[in-house]
Amino acid sequence: MIADVLADTATRMDRAVDAAKEDFATVRTGRANPQLFQKIPVDYYGTPTPLGQLASLNSQEARSIIVTPYDKTALKAIEQAIRDTPNLGVNPTNDGNIIRVTMPELTEERRKEYVKLVRTKGEDAKVHVRGIRRKAKDDLDALKSDVGEDELSRAEKELDALTRSHVDAIDESLKRKEAELLEV
Repeated sequence: MIADVLADTATRMDRAVDAAKEDFATVRTGRANPQLFQKIPVDYYGTPTPLGQLASLNSQEARSIIVTPYDKTALKAIEQAIRDTPNLGVNPTNDGNIIRVTMPELTEERRKEYVKLVRTKGEDAKVHVRGIRRKAKDDLDALKSDVGEDELSRAEKELDALTRSHVDAIDESLKRKEAELLEV
């Protein structure tokens, strides 16, 4: 029973770390990265749909992205969604078949804003991991009558080590992203 709780907790924490890494990838650096655009919600026939499902995204040069919609009728909606996305600061151009997005050069002030944004996302991810830990702790406490106190104490130490390793993984990803953002 304890092993099941710890295995489930490890899986959920792994997913939280992966989600944090994906979230970090959506913050732009000096280079054009197609992942920035993957999750942009586009109003496609009244349904918010991620841009990655509506178009192929290719990095043509260091600072430009080519968006090729699978359905040409969605061009205007995609263009509008990209334009309306906060924290990108881009103005897409539409030639009737594809959309070109040229990323402007980042200023030092803008880079620092992005570092703050990434730190906030990292802190949110760590809070999520700690929430998973809290639920696992409650699950372990519920098993108190079925298992001995020694086993429960050992399981709690394992849970703390698991939490610490996942928080450290988030911190490591955060440091890499910060370095990438501040790199000129």
